[in-house]
Amino acid sequence: MPVPHIASLRYLTLVAGICWLGAGRLLAADPKTIAETRRLGSGLGLFFDDDLIASMDGAALRLHSPVPRGVVFNFDAPWEGGLSAYISIHKVGEKYRMYYRGGGDLVREYTCLAFSDDAVHWTRPKLGLIEFEGSKDNNIIWTGPRKAYDESHNFSPFKDLNPAATPEHAWKAVTVSRRGEGDRRKNVLMGFVSADGIHWKRLRDEPLITEGAFDSHNVVFWDVVQKQYVCYLRAGQQGKKSIARCTSKDFLDWTKPELLDFGGTPIEHFYTNGIVQYYRQPEVYVGLPMRFIHPTQRNTIGFEKRKTDGLSDAVFMSSHDGQHWNRAFMEAFLRPGPDPKNWGGAHGNTTPSWGIVQTSDTEISLFWAEHYDNYPAKELIPRLIRGTVRIDGFVSVNAPYAGGEFVTKPLTFSGKRLVLNCATSAPGSIRVEIQDAAGKPLPGYTLSDAVEFWGDEIERVVDFKNGPDVSALAVKPIRLRFVMKDADIYAIRFRP
Repeated sequence: MPVPHIASLRYLTLVAGICWLGAGRLLAADPKTIAETRRLGSGLGLFFDDDLIASMDGAALRLHSPVPRGVVFNFDAPWEGGLSAYISIHKVGEKYRMYYRGGGDLVREYTCLAFSDDAVHWTRPKLGLIEFEGSKDNNIIWTGPRKAYDESHNFSPFKDLNPAATPEHAWKAVTVSRRGEGDRRKNVLMGFVSADGIHWKRLRDEPLITEGAFDSHNVVFWDVVQKQYVCYLRAGQQGKKSIARCTSKDFLDWTKPELLDFGGTPIEHFYTNGIVQYYRQPEVYVGLPMRFIHPTQRNTIGFEKRKTDGLSDAVFMSSHDGQHWNRAFMEAFLRPGPDPKNWGGAHGNTTPSWGIVQTSDTEISLFWAEHYDNYPAKELIPRLIRGTVRIDGFVSVNAPYAGGEFVTKPLTFSGKRLVLNCATSAPGSIRVEIQDAAGKPLPGYTLSDAVEFWGDEIERVVDFKNGPDVSALAVKPIRLRFVMKDADIYAIRFRP
């Protein structure tokens, strides 16, 4: 799906001397208003955090976990097995691709590729590229020189959205490689390129990045807002597995990795990162890390105790710049659930795949791995679960039956109609008031002028007694007040 250009939601970099034209006169801009104002334009205003919110009364942010839709893939081919992991999901045109690691224990590690028309039914193409046990009738696209931790341990491809990317390098990938022997052995991150995402070659013999652990799912993409490549990689922070970020203008020369800032929240073991730009608003970044609970904290349930014992689930986090992250929700986004096989396997269960794809007009699909088998008996076969969330529906502003409301920070917009991604119960409702930057209701758009509505829509047009046209208010900052009952608002946008 193409990524639209959307106006920034970051702080306006205005000077105190700027004035706003309104009501036939120049109004001096208040410095506090300038600092708080968000430039929404015609872009999407999300509530993944409280960046747009000035105040809430009886309302609160609510995290929405995905609805499990069932098993869509079993990693049971002879070249796959119990340690299959590090899954990437991409939508290419109207088709879907899944890249993943097979092998890693009883057989060497392989990079594999599966295809789907609907992200539900997956097939292994017979690509004829890499031999396994005397045959090339398989879906293997790469394997490294060594059995493990060498080029196929965590091969992570992406379709390059850089307009300057050449056709021969339309796809790129990063993967760990181990250089040296014994005490001098070191993990480095290598670069790969491809014209079609199937036939790959090393970009060069030298590594792209040398500072980092790289032993988990490192991801790279072209940041369509910042106009640079961004890599999120495995690093350490306060003695725990964590995430670092570095950037490059050309995919060749990279900045020094910098640990992510989690805003003063407790540092936890993040085994993966799952970071993407949200496709409907690429200035917002979403991360779905797998959270590892170390065996010094918790043991597995019903499995033999081992050195790599522990538990895992997944969390949700968001960012507006990719470096500083909001962890408003310390609770799990994905729980292990009632399946006893998800309470073992240590660091390989409930692991989100990298990639979020829209699979209907109303839903997003995301995927996670279960039944990771890091046990000697090799009784488990990993599998891929598909889950869905509402479009924009990771987080909402929720009001209970008793009612609640919230007011936005001052914002500027372009457009004619305000639309909401929202849902109510049968007795629930939503009303909207438009205020000036100081919080004073504007004539014709007060709460008494608002048309109360209820229902469940991705784009519900907000109406007033005199009609839905709000274009006359686009000349200066406004605030939006939402008065709700048993309702959720997921996103706002102004449409022509």
